[in-house]
Amino acid sequence: MTIFRRLFGPSKKEIWNQLATEIEGKFTAGTWGGRTDRVEATHDLWTVTLDTFAVHTGKATIIFTRLRAPFVNPSGFRFKVERRNVFSDVAKWFGAQDVTVGYEPFDHDFVIKGTDERLLRELFADALLRELLEKQPKVRFSVKDDEGWFAKKFPEGVDELCYEAVGIIKDIERLKALYDLFAETLDQLCRIGSASHDGPNLKL
Repeated sequence: MTIFRRLFGPSKKEIWNQLATEIEGKFTAGTWGGRTDRVEATHDLWTVTLDTFAVHTGKATIIFTRLRAPFVNPSGFRFKVERRNVFSDVAKWFGAQDVTVGYEPFDHDFVIKGTDERLLRELFADALLRELLEKQPKVRFSVKDDEGWFAKKFPEGVDELCYEAVGIIKDIERLKALYDLFAETLDQLCRIGSASHDGPNLKL
């Protein structure tokens, strides 16, 4: 065993390869100057993609782990969920709207925003979905309309379910729970009429 492995444990490649095997997905190694390592797994007609991306702040580079799944969004419903922190209450003074969905301690633990309060409450009426979110130590979970000016543009009516966390996640049980979270959320979005079982015809 190398000194590096003794100090830091298995590499991201090893863990993500193992993850792909356990969830019946596909691991693809990154390329020099191109894509990073990724794991893709399917649920119904959706593909959930795990990878990393970097944000350059000028003085430092911050690595994020993310999961994404494009889906057909007939209602245009979007939401954002984050763990509550010391800045959450301060944000309320500046007009940030926090929706209460009617479940404790979930409402206490998370800041929940969305374009339709009724659909938010229907979405989070799913006990398994709430449980899977509670398992995550860090949460930045949302539906986005696309990936911005310098990234992929989505076809009309296609949005993206997205999770982001600072750092490289190598906890395999946490990663499997995140895939479960995506599967359950997409299923619940279908049940409330905010996602279609039609394939999005989009490759990330």
